[in-house]
Amino acid sequence: MTKRKANLSYNGTGRRKSSVARVFMTPGSGNIIVNGKTLEDYLPFATLIMEVRSPLVLTETLDQYDIKINVIGGGYSGQAGAMRHGISRALLEVSSDFRPALKSAGFLTRDSRVKERKKYGLKKARRAPQFSKR
Repeated sequence: MTKRKANLSYNGTGRRKSSVARVFMTPGSGNIIVNGKTLEDYLPFATLIMEVRSPLVLTETLDQYDIKINVIGGGYSGQAGAMRHGISRALLEVSSDFRPALKSAGFLTRDSRVKERKKYGLKKARRAPQFSKR
């Protein structure tokens, strides 16, 4: 039998709205690959890129791990939130010392807000047709 080298890999699953992100972290130089593209190429807005990196900035591990993310469902905002949640969960596997900082910043809580369903007789979830007296 041959001995296999221990592969240091940390996983985390993040969710937001209808998006699900699977995060795989390995020790490296700080590259973030999302669905085969760099983070900057995948997300169109700088604010969303900052949101994804925020757990790494908070824990001062921005250039210590290479991150590969598979994300499906939803739009840019939901996917960015799911990625942030997944990275935070993966950082917990690295060290439980990160938990107080991540918890107080709200990165470990799954944002459960989803779009409200449309009701019959209304135009949207709550938007009613315009009222006409005559």
